Amino acid sequence: MCGIVGYIGRRDVAPLLLEGLQRLEYRGYDSAGLVITGKAAAGRSSALKMVKAKGRVRELESRVPKRFAGTTGIAHTRWATHGAPSDHNAHPHLDQDNKVAVVHNGIIDNATELRVKLEADGVVFLSETDTEVLTHLIARSQAETLEEKVRQSLKLVEGTYGIAVLHADFADRIVVARNGSPVVLGIGEKEMFVASDVAALVSHTRQVVTLDDGEMATIKADDFRTYTTEGSRTSATPTTVEWEAESYDMGGHDTYMHKEISEQSDAVDRVLRGRIDDRFSTVHLGGLNLDAREARGVRRIKILGCGTSYHAGLIGAGLIESLARIPADAEPASEFRYRNPVVDPDTLYIAVSQSGETYDVLAAVQELKRKGARVLGVVNVVGSAIARETDGGVYVHAGPEVCVVSTKCFTNTVVAFALLALHLGRIRDLSVADGKRIIAGLRDLPAQITEILESEAEIKKVADEYADAKSMMFIGRVRGYPVALEASLKLKEISYIHAEAYPASELKHGPLALIEPALPTVAIVPDDDLLEKNRAAMEEIKARSGRILAVAHQEQPKADHTILVPKNEPELDPILMGIPLQLLAYHTALALGRDIDKPRNLAKSVTVE
Repeated sequence: MCGIVGYIGRRDVAPLLLEGLQRLEYRGYDSAGLVITGKAAAGRSSALKMVKAKGRVRELESRVPKRFAGTTGIAHTRWATHGAPSDHNAHPHLDQDNKVAVVHNGIIDNATELRVKLEADGVVFLSETDTEVLTHLIARSQAETLEEKVRQSLKLVEGTYGIAVLHADFADRIVVARNGSPVVLGIGEKEMFVASDVAALVSHTRQVVTLDDGEMATIKADDFRTYTTEGSRTSATPTTVEWEAESYDMGGHDTYMHKEISEQSDAVDRVLRGRIDDRFSTVHLGGLNLDAREARGVRRIKILGCGTSYHAGLIGAGLIESLARIPADAEPASEFRYRNPVVDPDTLYIAVSQSGETYDVLAAVQELKRKGARVLGVVNVVGSAIARETDGGVYVHAGPEVCVVSTKCFTNTVVAFALLALHLGRIRDLSVADGKRIIAGLRDLPAQITEILESEAEIKKVADEYADAKSMMFIGRVRGYPVALEASLKLKEISYIHAEAYPASELKHGPLALIEPALPTVAIVPDDDLLEKNRAAMEEIKARSGRILAVAHQEQPKADHTILVPKNEPELDPILMGIPLQLLAYHTALALGRDIDKPRNLAKSVTVE
C-alpha cells in the first residue's frame, strides 16, 4: 500500500525523493510528504525540514520551497488507515522537539494503548495516526544510539511495520526496520537508498538487499549493515534486480493498464520460455524443490490468494484436478488462518501473490510453516517475502505491473498453474498424447492473445454501449465461473459499476430475480460439453428481457452482442476468455472518465491486514 523512499549521499535529496514517490504512485495513496536534514549551525544538531500535502505527489512538489537543500531524507505516500487523508495525518511524523522523523507502512495494533500512556506523560499529538506513536517512543528513548532507540521502541509495539527513521542528532544515517511490510535497500556508489518497492530504486541502482521480517538496517552514504531487532548481526548479500527503469515507463500508451494488457503476448511467451520439454511431453520447473516421489505423495492441493490471485488460484485448482487428477481447491488467504484450518501433511499448499508481499497471503504462509506444512509460491517478484518463505515455487515472469488492477500478471499466473498442472500430471497419470496436446495449446497462446488484442476497436464499441449500466451480472459454468469472477472484479475496480458473478447454474436459485433490461449479463460461453447448458441459461435471461453480452468461440444467437475468442484446448480456454473482458472493463472505465491506473480507495500491494 503506502510507499517509502529514502536517500543518503551527496546529491540534492528533495528531487530524488519526489522522483521516487512518483515511481510509487501506482501503489495507491491519498497524501504524501518528505523530510530532509539541513545543514547544522556551528555547535548544533542538524535541522529537520518537512513538507506534507494531502493529495497527489504533484501537490507536494508544488509546496517544496525553492531553497530546500539537503543530502539526506525520507519520504512517503500514505494510504489512510488511522485518520482521514489530511496534511496533519500525512507522513513523515515529527516528535515535539523536531528531532525525530518517521515514515511507516503497516498498522500498529496497540497504538491506542500506547497513545493513552504517552498523553498521560504530557505528549501532545498532532495527528490521528498510529505512526506518530512510534515517533514519540523513539524520541523519548534514553538509549545512546539511534539503532538502540529504534530497537527499544519496536519492542513496545505490536503489529506490522516497514519504517525509516531520521534523527537530527544522528544525521549521518537512516535506520530502517521490517516486520510484515517490505523494506529494500539500494546500493549505490557513495550513496544509499531505501524504499518499500524496487520501482523507486531501479533508475539509480539495480543492486538491492531485501530485509526479512524482524530485521533492521543502518544505511550511511558509504556503507550499510543489517541486524535483527534483538541486535544480532545478519549477513546480507546484494542481488541484481532483473527489471530495468524503462520497464516502469508507459511506453507510448495512455495508461499503464493499457500497456500491460498489450504486453500479454510477450509476457506469456516469457513464462513458457525454457520450460517446455518436448521429449517427455512435460515441463521443467526447477524452482519447485519437489521431486517425483514427493509429488506422487501429494493427496490434496490447497491454493491461497487474495483478489485477482485468488481467482487465478480457482482456475489453477481446476487445471490441477483435470490434468493431474489431484483434488484441489482455492480459498481466500485472508480468511484461511482465522478458521483454525486442519493442516494435513499430505496436502501441498500453494501461495499466490503478484507482489510476493501481500500481507494476508504471507501471514497464511507463516502460519502453515509453523504447523509444518509444505508450501510453494507462485509469485511475480524475485526475492519477495513469499518467495523467500516458501519451500519452492514458480516465478510467473510477467514483468513489472504498475496499474493497480492486475491484468498481465493474472494471465501469467494462470499459465504458470497450467505448467504446474502439466508437470504434476505427467509425473502421475497424464498420457504423453495429452501432454503433447497441452503443450501445443500453450504454444498457441501468445498468437491467440495477439488476435484478441487486434479486436480492441470492436470491444470498445461494445463497452461504450454498456457504460451506462448501473450494475452488471457475470455468469459462467465450471471453468468459466472463475473467469466471470475476475471480470466482475475488474469492472468494479476501475469503472465503479456494481457487478456480481454467479455460476450460470445458480441463476434459478435466486439471481434471476434481478434480471431486467437495465441489468446486462456477461456470459462466458466456451465450446465445451456445457455449451447447451450455458445456452439454456441465456434463454432464461432473454425470457425476462435481459440484455446479454457473450464471450464465446462462436456467435451466440440469444446474445445481443458476442465477443469472439479463438479456440484453444478446453483446459486453457479460460486464459483467453479473460482477456477481452479486461479490455471491456478498461474501455468502460475510459468512457466514464475514471482514473484507470489509480482507482479510488485501492492500492496495488496490500501490505496491511
